[in-house]
Amino acid sequence: MSDTTSGTASGTAPLTIGDFARATGLSAKALRRYDELGLLRPDRVDPYTGYRYYAEAQTDEARLIAWLRRIGMPLAEVGRVCALHARDPAGAARAIRAYWASVEAETAARRGLAASLVERVKGTGTAMNAPSYVLTGTALLDQGLVRTAQQDAAHASPRLVAVADGYGPEGGPAARAAVAELAAVRAPERAGDGLNVLEDAFRAAGDAVAGLAGSGTTLTAALLAGTRLVVAHLGDSRAYLLRDGRLRRLTRDDTVVQALVDAGELAPEEAAGRPDRVLLLKALDGGGAGPAPALTVHDVRAGDRVLLCTDGLSGVVEEDELARAAGEAAVGEAGRALLALARAEGAPDNVGLALATVTAP
Repeated sequence: MSDTTSGTASGTAPLTIGDFARATGLSAKALRRYDELGLLRPDRVDPYTGYRYYAEAQTDEARLIAWLRRIGMPLAEVGRVCALHARDPAGAARAIRAYWASVEAETAARRGLAASLVERVKGTGTAMNAPSYVLTGTALLDQGLVRTAQQDAAHASPRLVAVADGYGPEGGPAARAAVAELAAVRAPERAGDGLNVLEDAFRAAGDAVAGLAGSGTTLTAALLAGTRLVVAHLGDSRAYLLRDGRLRRLTRDDTVVQALVDAGELAPEEAAGRPDRVLLLKALDGGGAGPAPALTVHDVRAGDRVLLCTDGLSGVVEEDELARAAGEAAVGEAGRALLALARAEGAPDNVGLALATVTAP
């Protein structure tokens, strides 16, 4: 913008770009870039010299930008948060919390990947240093009380559990084909190798459902590689880890509603009641090569329980109830208790679940 006045609208003397930089913690170079991007315009630009001047009232916005950049927020997201802050400070606060939650989740995932990489380059993987765990579990399906066909699929074996939730006229075959590709994998001893195995298996699953016009499936799998659990995920089925009675979610829903929650535009407690909560952003859609799955690595120990389920269960049953039922003494009884909870809530959708206890071989 250009202006030939010698002061700001408030009548106070303008700040030079150098003074403004010192007052806000932003460098002059950054301020020039933010001007070019439209993120933070100067209050006045001298029409002859092109020198930028800022109003004292702009310092709060500039400091907010500086703080957001210090936590690593991308510039596009910074602009959105600043615009939101101007009209809805509480919404801006939710957006910042959502961003940092995503950073922490990504950091946790990278921590597991880094540990696996250290083992690999040292040549001292889990196979040499620690006993490999196995999964003792069950896979269960329930058509529910409303649907006329079963379109979920589930699998449980000593090293892998998986669930899929099909949709469309060929949703059932899509889910079963995708899970069959996962069931065929051979589990390695190192988590890094497990990541490669699951990536390849998801690619094969995408090929398996290709050509099913108008149909597709979610797909979530957990592979036990030595003493680590490698999770791969697409869609809104979920993976949980139950330890000492506490249930921890290991996946993020690939849905429109979850994106709104992450962006701070929707409170988490509002998400469950939204009619569009089932709208997927990612899935194996039958159109050929599917999107890359989200991959994470988690440490597990003997006695942990791993629960994978479709939204026919997680969408109608609160997580504290899931934790209670999943912790039943016998894993088979726990699985049946989870199905009973869905039925008690009307079971409006198919339910597919895989529940397993981590045990020493």
